[in-house]
Amino acid sequence: MFGFMWKYRTLYLISIPGILYFLVFKYLPLLGSVIAFQNYNLFAGFSGSPWVGLEHFERMFQHYDFIRILKNTLMLGLLDILIAFTAPIILALLLNEIRLVLYKKIIQTVVYAPHFLSWVIVSGIFTGMLSPSSGIVNVILGWFGVEPIYFLGENSFIRTILVGSGLWRDVGWGTIIYLAALTGINPELYEASEMDGAGRWKQTLKITIPALLPVITVLFLLKIGDFMDYGFERVFVFQNPLNITNSEILDTYIYKAGLKQMQYSYATAIGLFKSVVGLFLLVIANTLSRKATGESLY
Repeated sequence: MFGFMWKYRTLYLISIPGILYFLVFKYLPLLGSVIAFQNYNLFAGFSGSPWVGLEHFERMFQHYDFIRILKNTLMLGLLDILIAFTAPIILALLLNEIRLVLYKKIIQTVVYAPHFLSWVIVSGIFTGMLSPSSGIVNVILGWFGVEPIYFLGENSFIRTILVGSGLWRDVGWGTIIYLAALTGINPELYEASEMDGAGRWKQTLKITIPALLPVITVLFLLKIGDFMDYGFERVFVFQNPLNITNSEILDTYIYKAGLKQMQYSYATAIGLFKSVVGLFLLVIANTLSRKATGESLY
């Protein structure tokens, strides 16, 4: 074993910063989860804070708004998988059909660019576009005689705005892995299918999609692991008192309970619950995937 490690000592050496990163910022903070079972006091610390068992978890489930917040989190997570996960696959397939290289690179640059914008900037762009007084959307609706709509002030629109803004920001970035996988497909497969009379649609169904299936499976499993982790920033920047009924999710509630109200143990209990549910979903999805397709994360 030591001989093997010495043989590849350079690889092990350059992996040390990455290992240290995960140890310091990912694994060591897990020890702090213990405060979910304590009435944590900043001055008493971990050792001096009294133990309360599952009291904070019971309080979480008894909270009058918890079911609504959990429902919002699950709904946005489901929409994110159905729309935001499938959109990059479709876009990658469409980009793969473009034969003019310059045109293809221009389109890729355009769809990649929004990913590098912060959620604050993205929210500013969408707030401006959806403004009831000067937004381009309401201007267009006005041409058809529709009265101005305050989209960000309507509970019925906020989920569409959250999913749509995330789709616009990240759909191009999500195609990178799929396009890389498409380059690994043997061109002779397409040539042989053309000789058999298969058109582009049949080639996509019989060659391209099956070749992408292992990559899709792995990314889908990773997405399932983050199902409950919709993202604090992307929701908080669009949230206001008028749309909070449908926009409040576990991440924003943890921020308000943990940092604004300083209920550290209670917020940690909610975060731990969210992580356990994500792990549970990942294990189930991984098991089903391994049995159905032979592809899995572990």
